[in-house]
Amino acid sequence: MPRKERQKIKLLALLEIFWKQTDEAHPMSIPELIAALSARGISAERKSLYSDLFELQEFGFDIEQVRGKKVGYYLASRSFELAELKLLVDAVLSSKFITEKKSRSLISRLESLVSTHEATSLSRQVYVSGRVKTMNESIFYTVDEIHRAITEDAKISFHYFNWNEKKEQVLRRGGARYVVSPFALLWEDENYYLIAFDDEKQKLLHFRVDKMLHLKMLSESRAGKAEFEKLDTASLTRRVFGMFGGEEKNVTLRISSSLVGVVIDRFGRDVPILKDADGFFSIVIPVYVSPQFFGWLASFGKDAVLCSPPEVKQAYTDYLAETLNAQK
Repeated sequence: MPRKERQKIKLLALLEIFWKQTDEAHPMSIPELIAALSARGISAERKSLYSDLFELQEFGFDIEQVRGKKVGYYLASRSFELAELKLLVDAVLSSKFITEKKSRSLISRLESLVSTHEATSLSRQVYVSGRVKTMNESIFYTVDEIHRAITEDAKISFHYFNWNEKKEQVLRRGGARYVVSPFALLWEDENYYLIAFDDEKQKLLHFRVDKMLHLKMLSESRAGKAEFEKLDTASLTRRVFGMFGGEEKNVTLRISSSLVGVVIDRFGRDVPILKDADGFFSIVIPVYVSPQFFGWLASFGKDAVLCSPPEVKQAYTDYLAETLNAQK
């Protein structure tokens, strides 16, 4: 293509050069910009290039000049700062529900938001192999369809599976589809959960999204709206351990003062803490009583004591005894 015809795309080519090749540590001089345009088959003169820089700045692109040993120009502002992108990369890597393949794809796209020089620093953070990741490649489409069903007030149906000892997916309910009314997606314990109303059981349930297969949106309107409105989703994750349900009880715990941070991390800063004797404090908290709650409590050993109610205390004692006997 003749160079004169390519003048029509010179501004776009120049913007691409700034986007991909410059940052604060890597400005480009006028001669370097002219050479980069020439490599794309576009001729440019120093005077016209100054005019182009002015046009880009007038349009809103934050192109700044640096002076020193080398005078040059670079794109100073982008949609995301490098530090923000590093946080996003870490979030992608730490998310178990995102597959390894999808993680690499997302990180590659995040790298395209900075210069090639800064992208290298993002690449150095990429350690996906060996991390525990879901193997359900359809999870992104599942999440998207769930959001669409919530927006359109529609029920959904899906298969739900468990893993067996042969590492095979085994469909629950003998392969029968679940039909529920979706209301919210919840992030807890490094997993994505759907909170939905089950018509058959007439109550709200939660499902691991990465264990849902073949999801379909139905034409039937959702049920259970009144039940969901009563649910305090903000406090749900503090009361449910490992997203395993159980009977909700107010329990009294006597915990070592060294674990104040653990309690605040788990239950929030609003939890009432009553100072006790011998370096301990007491709290009364609502929890869903389950083996997962007992396991969490047992992990602190003698530094955490379940005081009441009596039936929960007895259930905890039985749990500890059964666990000890299983080790013999």
